[in-house]
Amino acid sequence: MSSIMESALAETNADTDFDVGARLRSVREARGLSQRELARRAGVTNGTISLIEQNKNSPSVASLKKVLDGLPMTLAEFFALEQPPQDQVFFRAEELIELTKGAVSFRQVGPREGNHKLQVLHERYAPGADTGKSMLRHEGEEGGVILRGHIELTVGERRQTLGPGDAYYFPSTLPHRFRNPGPEACEIISACTPPYL
Repeated sequence: MSSIMESALAETNADTDFDVGARLRSVREARGLSQRELARRAGVTNGTISLIEQNKNSPSVASLKKVLDGLPMTLAEFFALEQPPQDQVFFRAEELIELTKGAVSFRQVGPREGNHKLQVLHERYAPGADTGKSMLRHEGEEGGVILRGHIELTVGERRQTLGPGDAYYFPSTLPHRFRNPGPEACEIISACTPPYL
């Protein structure tokens, strides 16, 4: 069985120009692991991970499986032909991830899962819509630019209505709330770090 898998591994690399090193690095970073931590989990040396990622060591199936067990991930998942979402740089409108629907819509740029430090959203508030009676409060910072319509933003004791081209930026630890007071939909491009939704 091992020789069959070795042959399949060789064919995959030859037929698709599959970059084992880049794929391992991408998967490891997506899970927020250092080379040292992955090596510890997999029971191999730090140098082994480094050499594989630099494509200076072509691992056997058994060796690669041992490394992947530290993630954890199967060989099939590792060699899936579609690139991991973390590698995607450009996103069409239809590729944004719908986090919420309805009167308040949040569509995220980038994959839903992963070890992200920044969350970028396309927000839409129907006329009269708001984020709820309770004020929001969470760790991090957030900012945004209003594209169209108007949004009434309350941050702590301060409140202001912003229109197209206006922007905001504040520590998310301050209680805050968004409300569309106008007759048309409001659209905002916002960023939050770390991700909140």
